[in-house]
Amino acid sequence: MSTPQQLSARERRIDLDWVRILAFGLLIFYHVGMLYVSWGFHIKSVHRLAWLEPVMLLLNPWRLSLLFLVSGVASRFMLGKYQLAAFARARSARLLIPLAFGMLVIVPPQSYLQIVESLGYSAGFADFYVQHYLAFSAQFCPTPCIVQPTWNHLWFVVYLWVYTMALAGVLALWPAAADWVGERLGRVFAGPWLLVLPCLLFAAWRLFLFPVFPSTHALFGDWYNHADYATAFLIGFLLARQDGIWREVERQRWVALAVAAACFAAFILVWAGLFAPAPMLRWLASSAYACYQWLAMVAVLGFARRHLTADGPVRRYLTDAIFPYYIVHQTAIIVIAHALRGSGLSAGSEAALVISGTALTCLVTYEVARRIAWLRPLFGLRMEAGSSGRIAQQQPA
Repeated sequence: MSTPQQLSARERRIDLDWVRILAFGLLIFYHVGMLYVSWGFHIKSVHRLAWLEPVMLLLNPWRLSLLFLVSGVASRFMLGKYQLAAFARARSARLLIPLAFGMLVIVPPQSYLQIVESLGYSAGFADFYVQHYLAFSAQFCPTPCIVQPTWNHLWFVVYLWVYTMALAGVLALWPAAADWVGERLGRVFAGPWLLVLPCLLFAAWRLFLFPVFPSTHALFGDWYNHADYATAFLIGFLLARQDGIWREVERQRWVALAVAAACFAAFILVWAGLFAPAPMLRWLASSAYACYQWLAMVAVLGFARRHLTADGPVRRYLTDAIFPYYIVHQTAIIVIAHALRGSGLSAGSEAALVISGTALTCLVTYEVARRIAWLRPLFGLRMEAGSSGRIAQQQPA
């Protein structure tokens, strides 16, 4: 029988580590991009880059669903090393401690600068924090009317914890569910159905839930996002050990990429207003969006499985660092962008400073946090130390 160490080494999906690293890396660029597009964000640059919106739409349908799918795979492998109760405790500690710390320490500057820029709030940060941020109510209504304290970009952590605990509850009642359902789902998704059936499911959510429950990331009432992200999480969890499906994902990567490109082109033509927005075209555009979402994920996973298999110190370092980077990055973006407001810089120079400053902030924060024992759990890092005195590697979120 394999030891836990042997099991971990054999089941480690290097390709999925790289997918997670690259997806979170794209998140930094995406949130910097939010400064320059017409979509709502906490603060805005004085520059507007209309050409950037189609580029960001290339990522928007699948980037977060992919992270939930990879998190589902990681959760399945963790269950191979933990009893269910220990798994639930480990995931809760890994997610809820950084969430609480983030909401109390990391996120407040985002809300403060949002109020400063949108309403001209003149009091200092300490006044805002005591008088408003800790009010546990909607503040500054009707514009922007934010409920404080808030989790802002840390909503991902909240949703992941909720899905994980719901899954643990199901497994407590039906311990064999993961293997039983996973094996049958693996057979159902065999061949071309791998590309077709999930497309239909994501299209149903887009067509019937999104018009009624637009995205809020507020947890309650956010039913379209729950259907979308929980579906991706469950697909990853249930198919994690189905080796035949992963071989099929790799085999169909080019087909998935080609059809995904066609679906994105159909969606973007309607989105850009090149055709009259007739009801039927809106349905087709929504369906194309959903199919692009799934097919892009398959393409990314397939090419990663084929090409992103190299291991080394860079992968090990970034696998450990990426969660702390995620916790810090949006606050760094907003603080740096606000500091550059009125500087007269061009959009390119400003964006370059925001990106480089954010990367440096993330790097320094991680390097400090990983060396101080009591800071480690606040940034989602394990408290374990290896025999050589270095901190042991952790599983992905």
